Amino acid sequence: MADVTPPSASSAASGTFDEVFCGLLPRLYRRAVMLAGSRQSAEDVVHEAYLRLAARPQRFLAHPEPYAYAFTAVLNVARDAYRKDRRQVLVDGVERVEEAGAGGAAPGGAGTAPGGWDGGVERRHAELEAVRLLGRLSHRQAGIVILVDLDGYTLDQAAKIMKVHRGTAARHRARALDRLRAYLVESEHGQAGR
Repeated sequence: MADVTPPSASSAASGTFDEVFCGLLPRLYRRAVMLAGSRQSAEDVVHEAYLRLAARPQRFLAHPEPYAYAFTAVLNVARDAYRKDRRQVLVDGVERVEEAGAGGAAPGGAGTAPGGWDGGVERRHAELEAVRLLGRLSHRQAGIVILVDLDGYTLDQAAKIMKVHRGTAARHRARALDRLRAYLVESEHGQAGR
């Protein structure tokens, strides 16, 4: 699930704003899905982040780590969208009913091809589960977990990117990991009781 791209700074000065931003799009989309919860929401978040960054392209291009700068913009847009959407009526129950009705196959059952390769279904299931779990965290907690545990930044680097003290970042990460562990234990107990 981790990106292959190391978190090192890229040479933003050699390209235009659009070239540099487009080079970061695959990573930004993957992370935006984890923050926003769906592909459509992620596209909206990345688009809004693009518009915000395009208003001052020189800041983006001059930053020593354009990905970190763009990720911060994506995180801020996702948080703003979450706050706005929180005031609206959610239809989360409808999605759960659709998922329960569509799925029926047991994990590792008839859908797995002989030889072990399942066409990427298992990887996609893991990605969706990560999105679901990250969606239960606050945006700061999810941001720290994504930067440290998925993107490979150190806690100090992640704190700098998120513009918080190292201790605050460590506390957010520790609380996030505790919550994730609790959710996993809770879901294991729920499945064992079936």
